[in-house]
Amino acid sequence: MDNDKPLQPETEDETETEPVPQSSDKMLYCEAEPPPTVEKVKPARENSETDLEIEDDEKSFTTGQKELYLEACKLSNTAVTKLELEDNCITEEGVLSLVEMLQENYYLQEMNISNNHLGLEGARIISDFFERNSSSIWSLELSGNDFKEESAALLCQALSTNYRIKKLDLSHNQFSDVAGEHLGQMLAINVGLTSLDLSWNNFHTRGAVALCNGLRGNVTLTKLDLSMNGLGNEVALALGEVLRLNSCLVYLDIGGNDIGNEGASKISKGLESNESLRVLKLFLNPINMDGAILLILAIKRNPKSRMEELDISNVLVSEQFMKTLDGVYAVHPQLDVVFKAVQGLSAKKTIFLLTNPMKLIQSYADQHKITVVDFFKSLNPTGTMKMSVDKFQKVMIEQNKVPLNQYQVREVIKKLDEKTGMVNFSFLNTMKP
Repeated sequence: MDNDKPLQPETEDETETEPVPQSSDKMLYCEAEPPPTVEKVKPARENSETDLEIEDDEKSFTTGQKELYLEACKLSNTAVTKLELEDNCITEEGVLSLVEMLQENYYLQEMNISNNHLGLEGARIISDFFERNSSSIWSLELSGNDFKEESAALLCQALSTNYRIKKLDLSHNQFSDVAGEHLGQMLAINVGLTSLDLSWNNFHTRGAVALCNGLRGNVTLTKLDLSMNGLGNEVALALGEVLRLNSCLVYLDIGGNDIGNEGASKISKGLESNESLRVLKLFLNPINMDGAILLILAIKRNPKSRMEELDISNVLVSEQFMKTLDGVYAVHPQLDVVFKAVQGLSAKKTIFLLTNPMKLIQSYADQHKITVVDFFKSLNPTGTMKMSVDKFQKVMIEQNKVPLNQYQVREVIKKLDEKTGMVNFSFLNTMKP
């Protein structure tokens, strides 16, 4: 059937279909319930040009799930760039309709079909499409779809030739070691992916090491989430090698992976020479203060380190650790180490650490008869109301007008952060200290 030709009313009594208004929102939600069966009686009419007239006069059609999704998705025009279909029980028929639509639509850029339990057949349909067809999709979310080893093989085969996809979410699936081997082979040759989420799967030593082997030579992936797997200390050695050899990875989340002090020591070896990583998340691992010291000293020994955040937020540290950390901050003022708390702090020190930083800044501004906004603008070389978070953090630590510790600077950032990597001083016009 020619889907591009609109159906014309066949009698004067037929109700014309009202045009669907286009939303200004760029996200299309196809979550409507399928309408009941509609039977259309075709009057005898000669010389009709519609495709439906070719069919048997007595044949009725049903607008079922497949047709509903297909017709709704056809509404995607140049204004719609993101399609959100999470948790919709799409099934195989729905996936077939989606890929049929994508063959003609070149404007959709982001697609989320997570939590639809697509399974092996769904993975096969998606993989076949992305392996054989070019589309504009660069962000694909496939979390929670019951994908196992065979699905990983199919998806990796597609990604070995399709370099248009930049962001891929495969979290909350059932990938284990064999899947890790497929993914490692794919990462070794893929030059498209920049962000990959593999959290909440079942990778263990063999699969995770294979994955790391692929990462060592990868030149495009900047963000990797491997949290909540079962990596352990043995895989930490391979991760240390990745950090030593890979010059592209910027963000690595390996939280909740049973990595202890031994693993922290191996990861530290990679941090001593790494020049690209900015964020390392190690929360919910059995690392104590000894392992934490190894990590921060490794960063200190690397003059070219670009680390901005080390998340060890379940680790309880001591005042001695804080003194060591102050030395690290002196070398790398852009670094923020997130830990649980400081053990055994005196009351005086606790008050100093927790003093409201905005009140201190307001007091300075009042004394110098300027506004708080003027204070922040004076720290920005461009004098504008906005500044990147990393640069703002650095100047706030280095400035001596209102001396603040790392915790207080973090609180200021929380107040001003736009969640886009930028802080905005204009918020302070209406914000109370």
